[in-house]
Amino acid sequence: MTKGVGGLNKEQALDQLQDMTLDITPISVSEYRQRLHNAELLMKEKGINALFITPGSNLLYFTGLNWRCSERFTGVVLSAQGGLTYIIPHFEQDSFQQHILLQGKIATWQEHEDPVELVISKIDNKDFAKQNYLSGTATSLHIALCGSCPFTFVSQFVNIYDEINFICADEITQALRQIKSPAELALIQRAMDMTLAVQQAAASILYKGISSKEVVNFIDKAHKKVGARGSYFCLVLFAEASALPHGIKGWQELQADDMVLIDTGCKLMGYTSDITRSYVFGIPSQAHREVWQAEKDAQAAAFNAAQVSNSCEYVDQQARKKLAEYGFSQGYALPSLPHRTGHGIGLDIHEAPYLVGGDKTALAPGMCFSNEPTICIPGEFGVRLEDHFYISDTGAKWFTLPSPSITILLV
Repeated sequence: MTKGVGGLNKEQALDQLQDMTLDITPISVSEYRQRLHNAELLMKEKGINALFITPGSNLLYFTGLNWRCSERFTGVVLSAQGGLTYIIPHFEQDSFQQHILLQGKIATWQEHEDPVELVISKIDNKDFAKQNYLSGTATSLHIALCGSCPFTFVSQFVNIYDEINFICADEITQALRQIKSPAELALIQRAMDMTLAVQQAAASILYKGISSKEVVNFIDKAHKKVGARGSYFCLVLFAEASALPHGIKGWQELQADDMVLIDTGCKLMGYTSDITRSYVFGIPSQAHREVWQAEKDAQAAAFNAAQVSNSCEYVDQQARKKLAEYGFSQGYALPSLPHRTGHGIGLDIHEAPYLVGGDKTALAPGMCFSNEPTICIPGEFGVRLEDHFYISDTGAKWFTLPSPSITILLV
């Protein structure tokens, strides 16, 4: 029997949890200003005149503004010369201003007006007149549009202003966001710690016949108990379903000696946790033990390969080589690892760069990744051990320590 699995009821398990957010420090206004300054420097380096950021994680990253995305055109214009202009529907101005951390100009549009034209007018008015762009004597403007900008809005820019060079802003936003600051690392660490405690609590309430829905509901309550708003996502799979990386339709009931796979996380001030544990409810079979150990060794191989200047794809390759030593496919064919070894994480649960073949990004201090070389054996079971690490000057450092064995649940 795996140590730490079962033995408590839900009330007992929840009583052992406490709010873990009381001493956290949010991202400072000065750090948001530095992020904008970094964007301005990179824009100048790449010859980009302005950046348009739409609601979502990019807006949160650069301004601290957590605003909903809707069919109404909203965003921020950042000039390479400095300066911030918020573009918002006029009737939302009063509520919008209550959320602003960084002061800037505010430009509003009425329901019958064209907000795209408003954006361009604000860009043209920002230190670009000296380029004599409007007289046609200067090179065209280069405007980077946020990667999450809806196609409806992108098409309006491109179709109306064909004399302007529009590009995707990912080369700005991704390049800056993939290197986490000490403040970001601290928030990610705490979010991981919170989900780690929740994983342990979830394992402790399992009993024969419990439904996966009941476990999912408990995990949501447990995340609230440790200080989150609940689970950001939650996947609970038993037995054969554990071989399906993103789960099944409907719910299951736990049976003796089933493989259990729980993948869950929460949000803390926008930053995401994401931890998976796989273990057996009952007595592990020899097959369970062998596959679990192969998974653990592949995870360790990826971690050891995560050194500064090594490529993302190299890390993925080392995990697959280890799986091949156990007789599994070194590619994507099953039974083996059907997806990438890991993903970046931060304000989004999946961020660039990725630990996958073809991603030649060199690892650098401040990058954060999941490490989850899942083994899927269709019709039998799957094993995913997912922990995250960040890159330091001396190599990879774990946010959470991996489970030591299939019979000891250290989460």
